[in-house]
Amino acid sequence: MVSKCANPDCSASFRYFHNGKLFRVETSGGQDRRRAMGRDEELNKPLRRLEFYWLCDECATRFTLVHDKESGVTVRAADYACSAAAA
Repeated sequence: MVSKCANPDCSASFRYFHNGKLFRVETSGGQDRRRAMGRDEELNKPLRRLEFYWLCDECATRFTLVHDKESGVTVRAADYACSAAAA
């Protein structure tokens, strides 16, 4: 559940969907989690996991969120997304 801004330096509380920007990040839970849930081990397919993050109005104008398998979800300057998309 989203309760505050994803920017660790911000303390804004999530209250309404029309404020700020909501991000949906899809990650995989891995085979161990699938077995723990009693799913068929023959599927050999990682479990899909959706996580939600929110940036408040102020942070959403200056930052974006980036997902990386190594470091997870991190807050980056908005101009980072533009330069990464151009590369």
